[in-house]
Amino acid sequence: MSPLDLWRFLPLGYLFTIAIETPILYLGLSPQHSKGRRVFAGVWLTACTYPIVTLVLPLLFENYSRATYLAVAETFAPVAECVLFWLAFGKETTWRDLIIIVLANLASFLLGELSYRLI
Repeated sequence: MSPLDLWRFLPLGYLFTIAIETPILYLGLSPQHSKGRRVFAGVWLTACTYPIVTLVLPLLFENYSRATYLAVAETFAPVAECVLFWLAFGKETTWRDLIIIVLANLASFLLGELSYRLI
């Protein structure tokens, strides 16, 4: 895809991703996180990582296989989001929170791949 195509895809893909991840984070994050923080996490974490996954990494890995790109992108996103969540909420962050962040990313990846194959 060209950089212009990637930019065109960004808003739609972002909305698709937060539509999947936010409910998972809302239901799954530890109870000490407020409802507002859970929704914020769904929107904010994806806003931090999605542009890199969608705009930067495809261009860096354009001469590699799709599998290589996906391995890097789908490792980067949950790791970066876990680090960001921990940095933002420190002692309030639990292992449960980090696992839920990874599961939310896995869900959006799997549904994204399903959509990619159906289109």
